Amino acid sequence: MASIPTAVNNEAAARAAANAGARTISAEERAASSGGVRWGMVVDADLCTGCQACVVACQAENNVALNEEQRVNEKRAKAWIRIERYWEGEYPNAKARFLPVMCQHCATAPCEPVCPAWATYHNEEGLNVQVYNRCIGTRFCANGCPYSVRHFNFWNPEWPGDLENQLNPDVTVRTKGIIEKCTFCVQRINRARVDASRQGREVADGDVSPACVQACPTHALVFGDLNDPFSYAAERSEDERSYILLEERGTEPGVVYLAKVDPFAHVEDEHH
Repeated sequence: MASIPTAVNNEAAARAAANAGARTISAEERAASSGGVRWGMVVDADLCTGCQACVVACQAENNVALNEEQRVNEKRAKAWIRIERYWEGEYPNAKARFLPVMCQHCATAPCEPVCPAWATYHNEEGLNVQVYNRCIGTRFCANGCPYSVRHFNFWNPEWPGDLENQLNPDVTVRTKGIIEKCTFCVQRINRARVDASRQGREVADGDVSPACVQACPTHALVFGDLNDPFSYAAERSEDERSYILLEERGTEPGVVYLAKVDPFAHVEDEHH
């Protein structure tokens, strides 16, 4: 059966909880220690319950079309973030593991160089950006993505009833023939930058919260500048439980995962 990394005890989780308190860092101190912004996310598999609140929040925030039964049966459903479910062990001792997977915003993204229209590129803040009006629908980028997080629009999106009235005006509605994916809610990043500029300051840690991060009831998702050693996201990414998906591909993802903690692993080992 497929499995995901699992820590054998909860000591690391306890240390992370103890260090959760943030201290105030000046903008000058942050700038001196940072090599430029790299937005990234930390996903704590030990806190994820598979509730899919992040999936729903992402869909609402980013105008992701509803997946009708027909589209699911055609294997053409799309979601910018999905919850992978793994089973470890055998009945009656099987354990469910959940893992949120979204665009990894790789530093060496294989999807970027294959696009003939430069519709996807890496910006100066570490984001894998999608320019919709450049996309010509070759799907080369989707074929090159090892994480299967790029989705092609086989049809024009439709929303039943009055649901169209809830669309986010800050996010472009993608049409037929266009590739789409997670953007780390770039519209919220831009909004935080504008708000900070109006206040005469730099964007501070915690100013930006993508929809999935904001909606997670267990705080399994943390977002921030991974190049800022004083940010909470950067601190969490250095946890001894940290790992990245498909490390052997050399994509240098901007999403770091923290392994599931299994407090009963040592008990099971003693019984074998």
